[in-house]
Amino acid sequence: MKSNPFDEAIAHVRDRLGRLGSTILYYPAIGSTNDVAASHPVEGVVVVADEQTEGRGRRGHAWFSPPASGLYVSVVLTPGRARVDPARATALLTLAAGVAIAEAVDATTGLAPDLKWPNDLFVGRRKVAGILAESQVDAIILGYGINVGPMAYPPELADRATSLESELGRAIDRDQLFVETLAALARRYEDLLEGRFDAILDAWRRRAPAASGARVAWTTPLGQQSGITAGIDGRGALLVRVGDRVERIIGGELRWL
Repeated sequence: MKSNPFDEAIAHVRDRLGRLGSTILYYPAIGSTNDVAASHPVEGVVVVADEQTEGRGRRGHAWFSPPASGLYVSVVLTPGRARVDPARATALLTLAAGVAIAEAVDATTGLAPDLKWPNDLFVGRRKVAGILAESQVDAIILGYGINVGPMAYPPELADRATSLESELGRAIDRDQLFVETLAALARRYEDLLEGRFDAILDAWRRRAPAASGARVAWTTPLGQQSGITAGIDGRGALLVRVGDRVERIIGGELRWL
């Protein structure tokens, strides 16, 4: 671990970080920020790296994390201690994080990424950021990766990924983006803890056009199912209309058709 190059930017937003940033650990390169954060399970700890050699996404997928091209961050949160309905606060954490990161990207760059259930941010048809929440005994490690600069994607990602600078055609202030994501996350995390669930759900719906009217498919023990998205419910589950019934999707591998 080296001295934190984000220190100056953090100082400018310290009063907006709320419960976050009690400790901020910076690494030029690391295996996984989530793994390091899991070894410091105290609310508000933040781990940030310039490169991950073992970055991962949902369901064991690798997260491409080359040096000096992205922002790779993990935060230790404890939504189970929420004052109102801790189980619901925990269920909505990933959606709240998506809203926060989209708001920070918008504030920093002017881009307004779309949210795609449950944990991705897109510009057009290309993914620009993703979120991974992993449970610990008394905490949740919330990791997020944002593609900041142009990069040479692996062949399997070349037509599905993009970066903020590629979309804008100019450089952006990575330090500012980092601290704005933390400040936005702190604000939305406070919404969760105080039971302001409708504020999170409404904000998510405004930024997630594919949550209604898009065709999706998924695999069940009875075989493949498909249907048309019909929004999300009050606990963040995706609703999908299949014939004359509505399925409630809470996890698994969902494909957008």
